[in-house]
Amino acid sequence: MSTSRHPLFTALIVVAGLIQGFGLAYSQMARPEVVLNFLQLEDLGLLFVMGGAALVAGIAIQIGSRLLETAPFTGTRYQRREKSFDRNVIVGGLVFGVGWGLSGICPGAGYASLGIGNYKILWAIAGMFIGAYAQGYWRALRPATESMTDATSN
Repeated sequence: MSTSRHPLFTALIVVAGLIQGFGLAYSQMARPEVVLNFLQLEDLGLLFVMGGAALVAGIAIQIGSRLLETAPFTGTRYQRREKSFDRNVIVGGLVFGVGWGLSGICPGAGYASLGIGNYKILWAIAGMFIGAYAQGYWRALRPATESMTDATSN
C-alpha cells in the first residue's frame, strides 16, 4: 500500500464530506425520526436513498477499476478486499443494528444531524465514541486474557 498521497487528498476528502453531508440532510437521513420510521417499515423512502447511493458508488468503483490502475488520490491499487465472515462481523452487525434502532442514527448521519441544528444528537455521538473506545479497550485486553488461559491450562 502506498503511503504517498496526492497533494489535494485532504481537500478532496473535505469536498466529499460536504457532498455527503448535504445529501444526508437533503434526503432527511440526518433526522432520527425519519430513520426510525424507515426501520419500523412505516416509510420505505430511505430504501431508495441507500439503494441509489450503493448503486452510484458501485458504478464508480467498477468504472474506476477498469480505467485506472490505482486510485487517483490514494495511489493504492484497486482490488477486492477479502474479509472472512466470522463471529466479529455477526456480533458487530447485531450491536450496530441495536444502536441504530435505538437512536435512529448512524455515525455519518449523526454529524450531518448536527449540521441541521439537532444538538441533542451529541448524546448519541458521545455514546458512539464511548462504545468504540470500550471495544478497543476490550480488544486490547483479549489477547492477554487468552494467553493467560493458555498458560494456566498447561
